[in-house]
Amino acid sequence: MTKRTRRQGWIGFLKVAGVFLLLFVYWSAAFFAGNAVYGRIGWYPGAWASQLLTSVVGFVLWGATMYIVGRMIHSRQIDFFKNLIDAVRRIAKGEFDVALDAGGQEAPFHELVDSFNHMAVELGQIEKMRQEFISNVSHEIQSPLTSISGFSRLLQSEELTSEERRHYLGIIEAESRRLSKLSDNLMKLTSLESQHHPFEPKRFRLDKQLRNLILACEPQWMEKGIDLNIDLAPGFCTGDEDLLSQVWTNLLYNAIKFTPPGGTIGVTLTFQAEAAKVEISDTGIGMSEEDQAHVFERFFKADPSRNRALGGSGLGLSIVKKIVELHQGSVEVRSRLGEGSVFIVRLP
Repeated sequence: MTKRTRRQGWIGFLKVAGVFLLLFVYWSAAFFAGNAVYGRIGWYPGAWASQLLTSVVGFVLWGATMYIVGRMIHSRQIDFFKNLIDAVRRIAKGEFDVALDAGGQEAPFHELVDSFNHMAVELGQIEKMRQEFISNVSHEIQSPLTSISGFSRLLQSEELTSEERRHYLGIIEAESRRLSKLSDNLMKLTSLESQHHPFEPKRFRLDKQLRNLILACEPQWMEKGIDLNIDLAPGFCTGDEDLLSQVWTNLLYNAIKFTPPGGTIGVTLTFQAEAAKVEISDTGIGMSEEDQAHVFERFFKADPSRNRALGGSGLGLSIVKKIVELHQGSVEVRSRLGEGSVFIVRLP
């Protein structure tokens, strides 16, 4: 039992006790007032008539009191609902720093106020996230567009050599691919968060899927001379094969991207307690504890300058987390600066 529940219980008990006390006071007042009136006029009714008159006067006093109290409560409730309506209108206009005060209202109104204040806080956070999302998208789009625009103007110069033209065209092509990838990732993330993304689970060999994706990435890790340590226990997994393929691809490309030439990437798969555990480790740049707390947020980059040089929009790990959550699984990261990172995915 919570403190508020106990408090409400005591308040209810005191209200009931107060009602009986008022009835006793009013009946006693009616009884003694009636005897005083009977003595003044020199007439005493019978016992039955005396009790009837006492009861009638007592209930009249009780009714008058309840009427006055009711008017007071009604007036307070009208003020409360006026404040509530005003707060709703302010929220509709985009003002989310609204907080209602229940004052002396009854328990149901306290719950309504708490729920309303919680809603205002949540809406404020959603609005903040929306503004940050728009700002991040605008920033990510503006950067490649600026590059494309600038190098397009340079290409108009007739003094450029063929080598310079090819260099600038290569930059424009790379920035165009970056824009296309950003658009694809935004569409995928939006679809995943809409609760309407196609989800087609089936039973398949998870070790074979991981092995095939590692081989598909061979040109990238071979180019950097990266060693791979692979330990894949044979076993099945039930899930959407295409979506999970996106998870492993994003994690593998991240590992390759942030691992220096001659580094090592490890991929292990184990099965325990009817759950699959995939670990993808690298000997890359690592990240701080503060960055680890935000690494799965949209557009987050532990090192923006280095990430921009390596490419990427900060959406890959957000997509990973969303897909894993759709499978009722979990994903976490363990890392230290300069010592690499380990991403651990658990799937039921």
